[in-house]
Amino acid sequence: MLVLPADWFPSNRPGAADYLHILYNITTPLVLLKMLQRSPRTLPRTAVRLGIIAVVAGTSLHLAADSITRRLLLIGYQLHLSVRDNPLMKDLKPPSLIDAFELLFYYDDTIGHLMWYVPLFLVLFLFFSGCFAHRKQEETMPPAGWTLLVPNAAYYWYLITEGQTFILFIFTFFVMTATVMRQRRRGMVPDGNGLFMLYSFSAALFLVAVWVVCLWNDGVLRKKHPGLIYVPQPRAVYTLHLRQNAQTENNFQHV
Repeated sequence: MLVLPADWFPSNRPGAADYLHILYNITTPLVLLKMLQRSPRTLPRTAVRLGIIAVVAGTSLHLAADSITRRLLLIGYQLHLSVRDNPLMKDLKPPSLIDAFELLFYYDDTIGHLMWYVPLFLVLFLFFSGCFAHRKQEETMPPAGWTLLVPNAAYYWYLITEGQTFILFIFTFFVMTATVMRQRRRGMVPDGNGLFMLYSFSAALFLVAVWVVCLWNDGVLRKKHPGLIYVPQPRAVYTLHLRQNAQTENNFQHV
């Protein structure tokens, strides 16, 4: 979206980000199935099929809603505000159309994310449960793992913040840590892949903590994300600070 903005493409056709999202929807189920093959714990075939179907359906809901959201951004929609508080929606006629947009975002932010992220984190844990070796064969993370650690941690950070999956993430991390403690009693330690996942989750948690601290006193984002768990979405930060600053600079240059 930043490199190839949506306004470079016709509004009634998919943009570059949409095509990449379609590619993600196709490849992610294949990757998850490959990870399940590595897991020592086998799930019933029906559960695997339902999980993959849920991921495809959830990412598809997300694709459709995100594609529409990108078009709304072009005409002034502000992601740091709720649907009803957006100036764009206040002038909408008839007013009942606001309910349709609220339904759209509900499919995206709630139903779509649950169908997408619950199977995803479950597969990550099942894969991790097979990443152990005997203590005598204790491994270190390979150099390629250190190279991929930063982008992988950044990806997890984005899943947590944009997908609002902090509870699911921290629960998965807790179960992974408990699994390590239980396996150590059996003389097993994480192998290279296991260390990579543990380090990635730890780095992602650190990035989330820094992100929250930096935006802790932002009153607008606090209103957007009420409740005990405060994890602002990057796209809300973008429309509140980055895009407004860019528009202000452009207006100043024109003056």
